[in-house]
Amino acid sequence: ALAAVAMGVLNTKGILGVPASASTVFNIVSILFGLGIAYWLSGGGWIKSADRNAIPEFSAQWAIIGMAIGTLIGGASQFLMQLPSLFKVGFRFIPTLSFTDEGVKRVMALMAPAVIGTSAVQINVLVNTFFVSDIEGGISWLGYAFRLMQFPIGVFGVAIGTASVPVLSRMASEGKFGDFRNTLSSSLKLVFLLTLPSACGLVILGEPIIRLIYSHGGAFTEADVPMTAWALTGYTIGLTGYAAIKVLSPAFYALDDAKTPMIIALCSIVVNVIASYGFKVLLTNAGYAHVGVALATSSVALVNFFALALLMRRRIEGINGREIFASFIKIAVASVLMSAICYVSYYFLHQAFGARNLLYKMIEAFIPIALGGIIFFAVAKLLGVSEITKLYNAFARKLGIGK
Repeated sequence: ALAAVAMGVLNTKGILGVPASASTVFNIVSILFGLGIAYWLSGGGWIKSADRNAIPEFSAQWAIIGMAIGTLIGGASQFLMQLPSLFKVGFRFIPTLSFTDEGVKRVMALMAPAVIGTSAVQINVLVNTFFVSDIEGGISWLGYAFRLMQFPIGVFGVAIGTASVPVLSRMASEGKFGDFRNTLSSSLKLVFLLTLPSACGLVILGEPIIRLIYSHGGAFTEADVPMTAWALTGYTIGLTGYAAIKVLSPAFYALDDAKTPMIIALCSIVVNVIASYGFKVLLTNAGYAHVGVALATSSVALVNFFALALLMRRRIEGINGREIFASFIKIAVASVLMSAICYVSYYFLHQAFGARNLLYKMIEAFIPIALGGIIFFAVAKLLGVSEITKLYNAFARKLGIGK
């Protein structure tokens, strides 16, 4: 919680790199300290039972506690690494609590509907769990697929949303709605550029990626790979919509409007229940009922995105819709060509080598990703996708080779 507050303070001061890297520090420290403490508390190792329902041995239970302690240390490091930057921008902690402060009152007013809207996401997760609870392996297949789908959302959607909020807030407070519109439009086009090819890649290369990450013997078998891949396909249909929501919702907050995203989020619960039931019934006989729940989640994301986009368009009198649509079509064309290259290269590699060991699993996953990435950026450049040039210039400046 403290790390999140620190992140918010630094973002408003235009410092984005340190808060963005804080989550990476959290992951690295949590894993390293977690494994180290788990190994120490367990007495040097533990035995994993082949029975999923068996109570873990005491050594394994201590290992679990060790991972929890590692997570605590990781959270502390995520906050502490931001303290030097906080002090540098002038932050000083003062032990006072005032509910009459104008800033505190504004935060509380915006926070209430935001909390309700966020809780809707957790309710949707519970709904999904309920619908797949009677499917053997269904919860695991959805869980593994959902984690993979969240990766590009967290890397691209959240990052772009976080970076755009301070700028949009400043423009809104100054009444510069033309600049607000252009910034929001650029942010959405950048989200499409980064997430649409990611979604296509996850659909085409879902099996080799899942096989590389999860399939190393044990409880996750080769039979689980295609079932998880189909669930991932269901999720990734709505991936771009999910990422765009990470930009649109904060844009409403920048306009001091937290009620609109809240209302749409609450309506999404109803959409999710109806869609989950309908898609599950539709795909049950085919043996892919769990994919129906994933498709329902994507449906919710797309409905939320279009609703937020339409309401934002009405709120600020346009969001440069034609520019966004034209950019989307160009990115989609590049993504289709990328997908074809990824599929063909994966097919030949899998036929030639198969997934016999870790090395071959890496080959059939990473080579198609590399080839697809090259084709995508080349085609997008030829089609005149302006965000490609902006990305290149941004990286060039970071590397000291820009103008």
